[in-house]
Amino acid sequence: MAIAVSGQRCELREVVLRDKPAALLAASPKGTVPVLVDTDGRVIEQSLDIMQWALGRSDPAGWLRPSRGTLKDMLALIADCDGDFKHDLDGYKYPERQPGANAEAHRTQGGLFLARLEARLQATRCLHGERVALADMAIAPFVRQFAQVDAAWFDRQPWPALQAWLRARLEAPLFERVMAKYAPWISGQAGIGFP
Repeated sequence: MAIAVSGQRCELREVVLRDKPAALLAASPKGTVPVLVDTDGRVIEQSLDIMQWALGRSDPAGWLRPSRGTLKDMLALIADCDGDFKHDLDGYKYPERQPGANAEAHRTQGGLFLARLEARLQATRCLHGERVALADMAIAPFVRQFAQVDAAWFDRQPWPALQAWLRARLEAPLFERVMAKYAPWISGQAGIGFP
């Protein structure tokens, strides 16, 4: 979404992870997505780094300039999400991948982070003020995944502000545009111009 909002043009290569193209593995041996290969050949392998790369070139919506707090504050909240919350999300969503994992315990622990977000969103419309910023866009995909594990349970939680915030992110025209389905890229063919 940061690439789209920044207006950066790139060549999108949709991949099927169970059939990783050699070009993906050559660019990034770890074989995970997303991966961005800049025109100078630099490889960027983390979502947040890609977001900052795009917004560092053009930030017309001011995602790097929250209306409340600082970029450093946003990065700290994102790190909290990417640390313990991501661990709990994985344990809740994929308990079979973690020996001895207790999905319900991970849901409870993850819920503590979501309750913190709820408290923030009781005070402001977005995580760092009244308008969408980097933290909202970096954290929303993880909250979405957590909510999708058991949507009925998520909807019953006392998190009306968080639920409304998530709906707003998912119903935004930008989200709908970026989440379009793309045919898998075939080696030797050009990718799709994006956005």
